[in-house]
Amino acid sequence: MGNYPLYRKPAQELDTFIQEYLRPSEDSQKQIDKAVDTICAVLQEARVTSVAKGGSYGRKTVLRGNSDGTLVIFISGFGQFKDQKKSQHEILNGIWYKLETCQVRRRLAVTVETQRPNGGLTIKLSTESQNIIFEVLPAFDILGSSEKPSSWVYRELKRSLDMTKASPGEFSVCFTKLQQDFFNNRPRKLKDLILLVKYWHQQCQNKLGDPSLLPSYALELLTVYAWEQGCGAEDFDIGEGIRTVLQLIMQYKHLCVYWTVNYNFQDETVRNIILGQIRSPRPVILDPTDPTNNVSKDKDKVCWEPLNQEAQAWLNYFSQNGPPGPFWNVLPAPLFETPGHLLDKFIKDFLQPNKIFLDQLHKAVNTICTFLKENCFRHSTIKVHKIVQGGSAGKGTALKTGSDADLVVFPSSIKSFTSQVAERTSVINEIRHQLEACQQEKNFEVKFEISKRTAPRVLSFSLKSEDLNESVDFDVLPAFNVLGQLEFGFKPSPAVYTELISLYKSPSPLRGEFSTCFTELQRNFVLSRPTKLKDLIRLVKYWYKQCERKLKIKGSLPPKYALELLTIYAWEQGSRAEDFDTAIGFRTVLELVTRYQQLCIFWTVNYSFEHEIIRNFLLTQIQKPRPVILDPAEPTGDVGGGDRWCWHLLAKEASEWLFSLCFKDGAGNFVRPWNVPAASQIPIIWGARMPPTVNEMFSFRSRGLLE
Repeated sequence: MGNYPLYRKPAQELDTFIQEYLRPSEDSQKQIDKAVDTICAVLQEARVTSVAKGGSYGRKTVLRGNSDGTLVIFISGFGQFKDQKKSQHEILNGIWYKLETCQVRRRLAVTVETQRPNGGLTIKLSTESQNIIFEVLPAFDILGSSEKPSSWVYRELKRSLDMTKASPGEFSVCFTKLQQDFFNNRPRKLKDLILLVKYWHQQCQNKLGDPSLLPSYALELLTVYAWEQGCGAEDFDIGEGIRTVLQLIMQYKHLCVYWTVNYNFQDETVRNIILGQIRSPRPVILDPTDPTNNVSKDKDKVCWEPLNQEAQAWLNYFSQNGPPGPFWNVLPAPLFETPGHLLDKFIKDFLQPNKIFLDQLHKAVNTICTFLKENCFRHSTIKVHKIVQGGSAGKGTALKTGSDADLVVFPSSIKSFTSQVAERTSVINEIRHQLEACQQEKNFEVKFEISKRTAPRVLSFSLKSEDLNESVDFDVLPAFNVLGQLEFGFKPSPAVYTELISLYKSPSPLRGEFSTCFTELQRNFVLSRPTKLKDLIRLVKYWYKQCERKLKIKGSLPPKYALELLTIYAWEQGSRAEDFDTAIGFRTVLELVTRYQQLCIFWTVNYSFEHEIIRNFLLTQIQKPRPVILDPAEPTGDVGGGDRWCWHLLAKEASEWLFSLCFKDGAGNFVRPWNVPAASQIPIIWGARMPPTVNEMFSFRSRGLLE
C-alpha cells in the first residue's frame, strides 16, 4: 500500500486510490474468509453456542496490509454478564489447545499464528498482501436469537456493571452481532470512505510515532455519522466526505454523537444512561449497540489533539490555492443536547445562512428574474407580468443548506385558474429555454445548475456557493396572476376566493393546484414577522429535518409549511414580543405538535367570515378531522391535513424531545411553555347562522370573547 501522503492525492482520484491501494485484494479476502469459517467451525465444537465476527473484519472495513478482527465466542455456561469475568484463562487455554491439536493450519491456504499475550488469545491470519490479527473473546450471549435488544437487556447491563464495578463498555463485546448489523447495511462507498479515514489515521500514527492515538472504531462511527447527517446517498463525492470527517475532528471538543437504533429514551433506566453519557465532557461517541460505551473517551485529550492538528494541516494544504472544497453541513453535536440559553447561538452558528452567500443569492435571483422578464416570449405578444420569490428563501427562513425557494412566473398567457393547467407545459418549456440561455450568457458569483429532470408541472435549478458549503434549490412555477399588482397589506377581493372555492367544490376538483397563485400572500405573511420569530421557524424546521432523517418516511410527514404556520400561531397566541426566550417558543411548538389531534388553526388576514360563501366554506373546513391548519393565503389549503399525514410519528418524536436540554435554562430548570390554545377563536358575526356543531365547538371561546 505504501506510505503515500493522502493530502497530495487529488480529490478526483480518491475513488481509484481506494480501490487500488486500500481495499484488500479479492484473492486475499477469499482466503481469509475461508480460514475464518474453518476456525469458527472448530471453535463451535467446544462448549460454544455461536461465534460472532467483529472488529474491522466483522464490520467489513478491513484496510489492505494490516488490520484487526475479533472472534467472539458465546459460551453456553455463561448465564449472565458477570460470568464473563470468570474462567477466561481456563476457557482460552481450552480453545488454544483445541486449535493446536486439530491441525487446522494444514487445512488452510493462509499462514496461521496463535499467540497468548497477557493470558489472552490472538490468531494471526496472513496472506502475501494481508495480515489480520483476531482477538478471541469469550462472552455471554445476552441477545440469543433476538435481532433487536429489549430495554431489559440494557437494564441488566447497567445492573451488572454496578454490581461487578466493571468499567463502562466492558461488556460491549456481547453486542458484537449488533455492531456487525449496524455496518452491514451500509453502502459500499461509505465503507470506502471509512477505509480512507482509517488510512489517514494510520498515516497520523506513523508520523507521530504513536500507535494508540484513538480506537479506529471511534473514527468509523464518526464517519457513519457524517454520512448520515450530511449526505445519506449511496453515491457521493468521496472528497466531500473526507473533508467533512476532518472538519468534525477539528471540532472534537464539541462532539456528541449517538444513535437510537438499538436503545432509546423510552425506558427510564436506559434514558438515564444515555443522558448521563451525552451530558458528560466532550468528545462523546456512543457505541450504537452499548450506551455505556463511549468509544471516544479521552480524558486528557491526548488522542484527539494530535488528530486535530493533522486534520488542520491536511485541509490547509488544499486551501493554498483557494477554499479546500465543499463539505457536508454536519453539526458536531445534536440540537437535543444544546442548553436552552444557548439556542440563539446555535441558530446563529449553524442555521442562519452566511450573509455573503445571501448577497450572492440575491444578486443571482435578480439577474435571473430580470433575464426571464426581458426574454421569455419576446417573439410573441405574451408578457411576464411579474416574478415572485417564495419558499424559505423568499420568506427569510432559509437554513444554511438544503433550503428551498420558489420562483413563480406570472405570464399574460395564463388568464384564469383553469388555463394555468392548460398552459403550464408550454410556459415551462419556454422558461427552460431561457434559463439555459441565461446560464450561458450571464456571470454568477454562485454555481448555477439547472436540473436535467423533466416534469410538466415544475422546472428546478440550484444556486450553490463556490466557497461556502451553502445552497438553495429553486422550483420555477407558472401561475395565474389572480392578485394583480399586489401592495403590501392589500386584502384580496372576496371574488378571488369565491371563484377558487367554486373550483375546489367542482366534480373534478383541482385541489392544491392553485396555491402558487397566492405565493405573494404566503411570503408576506411570514416576511413581515420579527427576525427572532423567523429564527425560531428555522429552529423548528431544523428539528423537523432531524425527525425526517430519523424516521426515513419523507413523503408521509406533514409539510414544513404546516410547522412554519404552527410556530407563528404559537408566537401570536403566547407572546407577540419581538424579543422572547427561544427555548420557551420552541417548547410551545413541540407541545402543540403533541396535541395535533386538537389543532384547528386559521387566520382572517386575507379572507374572513364576513362573506357568506367564504364563511360557509370556512365553517366546513374547520369541522374536518383534526389537525386543521388553513393556509392564511387561501382557504382551500389545509396543511394540517387531518389523517392525511403521519402527525402521530412527529408527535412521538416531540414527546421524546421534551426531555431535551433545549428546554432547560441556565440554572438547569425546565422552561414553561406559553399558554396557547389548540384552536383559533372564531369571530362573532352578528346575524350569521352557525351550524350547531360549530356553535358547540366554539361556544366557550365565543362567550369568553363576548365577555
